[in-house]
Amino acid sequence: MPSQPLPGTPHLPAATPTTPVGDTAVERAQQLTDVITRLRRALRSSIRTDYPWESLPMAQVELLQTLAVAPLRVGELAARQRLAPNTVSGLVGKLLEAGFVDRQPDPGDRRTARIALTPAGHQQLRDWQGAHERRLADALESLTPTNREAVMNALPGLEQLAKALAATTPIPTEER
Repeated sequence: MPSQPLPGTPHLPAATPTTPVGDTAVERAQQLTDVITRLRRALRSSIRTDYPWESLPMAQVELLQTLAVAPLRVGELAARQRLAPNTVSGLVGKLLEAGFVDRQPDPGDRRTARIALTPAGHQQLRDWQGAHERRLADALESLTPTNREAVMNALPGLEQLAKALAATTPIPTEER
């Protein structure tokens, strides 16, 4: 009995002796998109079993991760996240209310402020990272050694793919 694709999963044509699945760039991109989408969904939902993050959306977590490196102005943060400045301002406002970030004077320009993590923000990020790492470690350990090795061997290529995508993605200047 042929398997049915999951809802929202693109259907790839069945392989034939002359046209194997994944042979074209578009088919490979469809397969990668499907796997990445399911992986992100699985990570988001599975982490909630260890750490309830409904109150802190992924966009806010990503801002905390970026700010963990160094305090930034909203415009710099927007450019690094490839988001519109007004979107980042809204996210920063929610993080300010939660006490995870604060505004600091910018030593290079007193008219602007830099956004920095507070001790509570650092702790929240450590908790999130630890929960994610535990969840991924458990999932990796459940794989066969061959599949675990395949996943780990794919990391350099995935890193280069992420860099290539980041280099070609325009930075939004306003909300569309």
